[in-house]
Amino acid sequence: MAEPQNTSAAAVNSTPQGFVYLPLIVGWLVPGAGHFLMRKWGRGALLAVSILGMFVLGLAMQGKVYAHSGDILDMLGLVGDLGTGLLYIVSRALGLGADAVQVTTADYGTRFIVVAGLLNVVAAVDAHNLRTGRKPL
Repeated sequence: MAEPQNTSAAAVNSTPQGFVYLPLIVGWLVPGAGHFLMRKWGRGALLAVSILGMFVLGLAMQGKVYAHSGDILDMLGLVGDLGTGLLYIVSRALGLGADAVQVTTADYGTRFIVVAGLLNVVAAVDAHNLRTGRKPL
């Protein structure tokens, strides 16, 4: 007969040690970095290339990078843009991104930038879920 396993020892080994929010924070600041911390190289590289590519394409299409505004739709766009972390901070510091949409492709570029931020937030939460064990490695 098989010996019964000690479930408390298994539970202790499966609980994450250290600061469990590190992949979430780093993953938000730098696209794909949360997965790199979890040694998910392929997934991290795919996310980094996708998010960075969408952000750069959005800027190349003269998309708008949102700043603070009283308009509710601009505030929602700002929340999406803030999801890109350091990309947003650097682009605002360098003055990148149109202040007003002037060409037809700029509207698509603005959407690319916002979606890149939203994808980065989802990726950072995914890295956090991997770290906490909510999602199996």
